[in-house]
Amino acid sequence: MRTLVTFAILILRSALALLRSREEQAIVELALRQQLAAYAQNHQRPRLSPLDRTFWVVLSRFWPRWKNHLVVVRPETVVRWHRNGFRRYWRSISAPGPGRPPISKEVRELIIRMATENRWRARKIQAELMKLGIRVSLATVSRYVPKTKPDATQQQRWMTFLRNHKDVIAGMDFFVVPTVRFRLLYVWFAIDHGRRRVLHFNVTENPTGRWVIQQLRETFPDEPAHRYLSYDNDSIFSAAVTRAIESFKIYPKRTAFRSPWQNGTAERFVGTVRRELLDHLVVLNEDHLRRLLREYVDYYNSERVHTSIGDAPVGRPVESRPSADARVVSLPRVGGLHHRYVWREAA
Repeated sequence: MRTLVTFAILILRSALALLRSREEQAIVELALRQQLAAYAQNHQRPRLSPLDRTFWVVLSRFWPRWKNHLVVVRPETVVRWHRNGFRRYWRSISAPGPGRPPISKEVRELIIRMATENRWRARKIQAELMKLGIRVSLATVSRYVPKTKPDATQQQRWMTFLRNHKDVIAGMDFFVVPTVRFRLLYVWFAIDHGRRRVLHFNVTENPTGRWVIQQLRETFPDEPAHRYLSYDNDSIFSAAVTRAIESFKIYPKRTAFRSPWQNGTAERFVGTVRRELLDHLVVLNEDHLRRLLREYVDYYNSERVHTSIGDAPVGRPVESRPSADARVVSLPRVGGLHHRYVWREAA
């Protein structure tokens, strides 16, 4: 079909160029129409190439009577070709750019490794990568770690007072840990609101007001850097405890009834230590718990990257890759529940 159409067009062009009289042109046109009519009797659908379609689309833009002389296809078909070409044109010029450059296979494997070894979420992994000098967007990190629903308890908002004075506020609280024999151990701790640093902790089976006062003495042995100490309405924080706090030149700030968010940093630490430590082991006794907490607090203060401050509480420098041959090495912490990642030269 394509050969026949091309041949007919060539004959028409040659005839129109050679024959000058109207009579001869009419004869040539009649002959060509007769051949096309004879071909149409075979009831075969013509197969036009993209070049043939482009020809008719262009011709329709400049020849008003093109519909009267179209035989091989219907005029609606040419209109459809034009619309399809319009869509392809705008699709090509509206295509989005290439976006961010892809990360290397080494970084992808490191993200998966961190997620597997630590039960970390994307933001925590991104913060850890930043400490290795590897800049990766949060969206890219999220693509390679399991999707989890955000914890509603992590969406607490700070009171204006806490937000404006967080660098001079400390909080204290208790949490309970059962042992393998179902005995209850009480953990007291004090934490800095500004840098989230655990100032002091201790464990006892029988907490008393006098015992709490002794912990405060060990927490603030010298001139305190904090002006306020926030705590809840637990009965153990008695009037004697309040007087002891004031003797350290610290203002006691008792939270409102059933308002744990007013001491949100301490509440958050309790949740963190449970998720990252206590939910994964069985405590044998008081000494065992004290040893575990000492190991975890050392990791928490000096190495664990806190997502809200983008650093460890006591500060952790950003490492740079020493050479192209250097590889990331994982150092187990807290019995392998967590890891720190550092650059090391390949052996």
